[in-house]
Amino acid sequence: MTEPTADISAVLTDQDSLVLASMETPVEMQLVMDWLGRQRARNPDAKYEVLKLPSSDAPPAALTALVGQLESGEDRSVVPVRVFWRPAPDRGRLAKLAGLLPGRDPYQPNERLQRRVLDKDPRCARVIAGDPAKVSELRQQWRDTTVGQDERDFAQFVTRRAYLAMERAEYRILGPQYKSPRLLKPEILASARFRAGLKKIPGATVEEAGKMLDELATGWSRVSVDLVSVLGRAISRGFEPEIDYDEYQVAAMRTALEAHPAVLLFSHRSYIDGAVVPVAMQENRLPPVHVFAGINLSFGVMGPLLRRSGVIFIRRNIGDNPLYKYVLREYVGYIVEKRFNLSWSIEGTRSRTGKMLPPKLGLMAYVADAYLDGRSEDILLQPVSISFDQLHETAEYAEYARGGEKTPEGIGWLYNFIKAQGERNYGKIYVRFPEAVSMRQYLGPPHGELAQDKDAKRLALQKMSFEVAWRILQATPVTATGLVCALLLTTRGAALTLAQLHHTLQDSLDYLERKLTPMSTSALRLRTPDGVRAAVDALSNGHPITRVDGGREPVWRIAPDDEHAAAFYRNSVIHAFLETSIVELALAYAQRAEGDRMEAFWSQAMRLRDLLKFDFYFADSAAFRENIAEEMAWHQDWESHVAAGGDEIDALLFAKRPLMSDAMLRVIFESYEIVADVLRDAPAGIGDKELTDLALGVGRQYVAQTRVRSNESVSTLLFATARQVVADQDLIGPGPDLAERRAAFRSELRDIVRDCDYVGRIARTQFVSREAEALQKGRASRAQ
Repeated sequence: MTEPTADISAVLTDQDSLVLASMETPVEMQLVMDWLGRQRARNPDAKYEVLKLPSSDAPPAALTALVGQLESGEDRSVVPVRVFWRPAPDRGRLAKLAGLLPGRDPYQPNERLQRRVLDKDPRCARVIAGDPAKVSELRQQWRDTTVGQDERDFAQFVTRRAYLAMERAEYRILGPQYKSPRLLKPEILASARFRAGLKKIPGATVEEAGKMLDELATGWSRVSVDLVSVLGRAISRGFEPEIDYDEYQVAAMRTALEAHPAVLLFSHRSYIDGAVVPVAMQENRLPPVHVFAGINLSFGVMGPLLRRSGVIFIRRNIGDNPLYKYVLREYVGYIVEKRFNLSWSIEGTRSRTGKMLPPKLGLMAYVADAYLDGRSEDILLQPVSISFDQLHETAEYAEYARGGEKTPEGIGWLYNFIKAQGERNYGKIYVRFPEAVSMRQYLGPPHGELAQDKDAKRLALQKMSFEVAWRILQATPVTATGLVCALLLTTRGAALTLAQLHHTLQDSLDYLERKLTPMSTSALRLRTPDGVRAAVDALSNGHPITRVDGGREPVWRIAPDDEHAAAFYRNSVIHAFLETSIVELALAYAQRAEGDRMEAFWSQAMRLRDLLKFDFYFADSAAFRENIAEEMAWHQDWESHVAAGGDEIDALLFAKRPLMSDAMLRVIFESYEIVADVLRDAPAGIGDKELTDLALGVGRQYVAQTRVRSNESVSTLLFATARQVVADQDLIGPGPDLAERRAAFRSELRDIVRDCDYVGRIARTQFVSREAEALQKGRASRAQ
């Protein structure tokens, strides 16, 4: 047999050592014994005894020999060894897929495959040794951390330590992207900490807890790591093959992950997101993440496959199950303590509107508990922005908006999802990793005051989570898709020419550049007519833009049936124009206000911020005012113009480029107004479903009567937030003067919509003026 590559590092010394050898086949036994012979030749005076390492779940009877060896000396070193099989690095996609078949795993080949590997390339077999430990050290760890009572329990503990030590040795060879937790269930169940907490739960048993751990159990098999790019590309087919990264952000995150465990919290617009994060980590040679997902996705063959690909399936409703909550808490704590990385959507579910949803704190609380318990010096919350030029799921979201029901997940659903992905080109996927948030910074040191103060801890978690979401938004690049859809949604179905699209988009691009807002490559290309043409053509044929040909030149429009889909893309860029849109509506309010118009401007800006707080993320009040003042400072002597009111505010608005409130916020306030209108004659305490159904009916009536501008304001998704707004205004439950307060709120919203109209008219005047300028320049050019 040809000699394989061996690990000849100074592991076996001249002292007494017990070699625990993991040998499953005659081939592996021969390789280990040959390696051991070479070690003895180098250290002829050393005493090496070899014992076959029992399996990690070996019954007590199989541990007898190991028990005897461990009793023979406390200063004896225990050294675990095994054969590490490493597949050829240049094997193709089919070979990687074949690794999923029984007996074909290149990291755990059967005997026949082992012989074939050695004949072809003996360098693919390597005997590796884990870090040695003295029996006395292991015994102390056993006593400190487990509930073990006898020598057989100690032998089981040593066996688990041996397997974990060999895993660490292999990670050093393979790289951090292959790191994954092993032996998680027996480690947790044997923990003295876990058993102590279990006793506090009435009726809880170790057996039941073990079943829950089996349900949660996950891990990256090495074959799955190799297949990440293959499977990820299959799910995300239809997009350009190269994901768009910021290399500086990747380098900074790599450095941060070397020091602390992290939770990667990603924005969630698509089912694809869960596949994108592992692909992004693997492509950048970063440690793998273990992604939490709803147990509804554990169907058919997908459950076992995804479990081997780092997915942790959790139950949706666990409020009345204290044992499950405890097991999940300890599971998360173990993952963090062992410095593995977790990941989930900070929004908890997909955003079907294109805007970021409020953060969910459930899983975050478990991570915070692990930190406050001292299981890590710090935990990083790594924001992850995932965005797309286009998504086929917008058609599904449009149906939700109209009142449709969610399609249950299953094999058929998965087939249709993947099929739809390949029907056309959806452009690029953009992944950004802004600076991580330190849990220590927000929660203080471990075992600190927040460990006992639940209210203070929850407040700190909210602030921390909002900071993560804010960083995601600030890093998300504005796309051409969002800008084009925002523009065409303001035309009320009228089509625009290429030249009209091009010159109108320039104001938005100027504004984004001035604000240093991240933009995608497709957005930057809107500077040229060719870039605009590429963007609208990619969205044409009802995706969601319609191109009309046959005239003197093509024109593009958004048909009424496509408004909901287009709104998803428009909503994905609102955050970049939110504050400037509020500025416009505050100016419009000040223009019609009596008395101190500067006071009116600021009070309305803060009022709009309060009304929109359920739809958008904002900087804190002080920072928000600073941002507004900074933007208004672009206009010379703006305060005196506002104070003068009338025509001077008109002129201020006309000089402002771009005017975005009508494009970005009108539909939001129209949806609020529809719900407020329904409340006029609704009973106190009206239920959510009844309120939504009535709002859908009234909204459709108002669209038909043109009392509401477009279909997109009539949306169950927008009405869900509108319900939160009216509840926050105390307009749902019974109370004094309820009818009067409801009427006053409806009147306030109508006035805000009229302010949108006012700004919209000025924006159309700008458009006409620019059209005239362009026409005049064209005539002058032809005359020359």
